[in-house]
Amino acid sequence: MSRVLIVEDEEIIAELEKDYLELSGFEVDVLPDGEAGLKAALDNNYDICILDVMLPGIDGYEICRQVREVKNMPIIMVSAKKEDIDKIRGLGVGADDYMTKPFSPSELVARVKAHLARYDRLVSSAKEANEIIEIRGIKIDKTARRVFVNGEEKIFTTKEFDLLTFLASNPNHVFTKDELFKEIWDMESIGDIATVTVHIKKIREKIEYDTSKPQYIETIWGVGYRFKM
Repeated sequence: MSRVLIVEDEEIIAELEKDYLELSGFEVDVLPDGEAGLKAALDNNYDICILDVMLPGIDGYEICRQVREVKNMPIIMVSAKKEDIDKIRGLGVGADDYMTKPFSPSELVARVKAHLARYDRLVSSAKEANEIIEIRGIKIDKTARRVFVNGEEKIFTTKEFDLLTFLASNPNHVFTKDELFKEIWDMESIGDIATVTVHIKKIREKIEYDTSKPQYIETIWGVGYRFKM
C-alpha cells in the first residue's frame, strides 16, 4: 500500500483529501504545520507528498526545497495562489506538479496515481542494464538517472530528467507543450502547459553554455520544442 503525506493546515480540505485517497487504497498521514510536515517527510518513507504552500511555521516552498535535496519522491504542491509566478516558484524548488485550489478531490487522486505509476516504472527500469545517450558533450545514463555535461555531473529533478531524456531520445522531432505534458506527466495539460516551460528553462540552465542561445533544446516558436542533434 502506497503511503501519502499531506501537509495542509485547512482541516476540512485535509480531511477531504484524506478520505478520497483512503477510499482509493492509500495509507494517508496528515500534518497541519510546516515544521511537523518537514520532519515527517525527511524521517519517514512516504511514496508521495501533497504539500500546501501557505503553512504555519515553514512554508511549502521551503519544505519542498529541503526534501528535494535528499529525496526523489513525487511532490504535488497545492495552493489558492493562481498566478503563474507562484507556479513557477513551486516547480522551481523541485515540485513535480502544482494544483490550484479549489480542485476536485478525484482529480487529486488521479494525479497521485499518475505520479506513482511513473515513479514505479522508473524504479523497475533500474534493474535493467544501463542505457546511455550521448550527444555533443551530454551523457544521459537512463538507468542510473544521471546526467553529465562535458564530464561534470548535473543534478536533475525527476521531471527535469524525464523531459530531457524524452527529448534527447527523439532528436530533431518537434513536440508541442501539450504533447510533452501528456508524455511526462501522464495526463492532459488542462491549461497547465506553463509547467513545461518552467522545466525547459531549468534544464537549459544546467546543460546550455548560453541559455539565450540554446544549442540543444530549441524553441520552435508557435509550436513547441525539439532537441537538436
